[in-house]
Amino acid sequence: MAELKKLLASDVPNGVPPAGHYSPAVIHNGTVYVSGQLARVPGSDVLPEGIAAQTTQCLLNAENILRAAGSDRNHVIRATLYISDIADWTPVNTAFAEFFGDHKPARSIIPVNKFKSTFLIEIDIVAAVTA
Repeated sequence: MAELKKLLASDVPNGVPPAGHYSPAVIHNGTVYVSGQLARVPGSDVLPEGIAAQTTQCLLNAENILRAAGSDRNHVIRATLYISDIADWTPVNTAFAEFFGDHKPARSIIPVNKFKSTFLIEIDIVAAVTA
C-alpha cells in the first residue's frame, strides 16, 4: 500500500496554519492534495480587499504548500474554486488566468453561500509532485 504523507503547518514556510482539524496537504502516490485555502495573509490579520485580490492570495497560499510538498503551480492538475457570489466569476477568472499564465489546469467554480467573516472565495488544489 502506498504511503500517505501529511504535511504539517510547520512544514510550510510562510504558510497559514489550519484553522481546524486538517492538514495543509496530503501527499499520496505522487499527487499532492491541498486543503481549501482562504485569503488569509501569512503572519497577518490583513484580509485582501475584493474578489480578485482574495483569489490571488488563496492561490499564493496554495503555492506555498505546493512548494513544501515538492510541486509548483505549473504542475497543478485541478483546482476547485468556491465563490460566494457567481457575479464575481469574471474577476475570479481573470485573477486565475494571470496567476497560471499559459498553464490551464482543470477547474470548477462552485457558487456557495457566504463564508465566515468577509472571505469571498476558497480554493483547493490537486497537483503532481515533481521532487
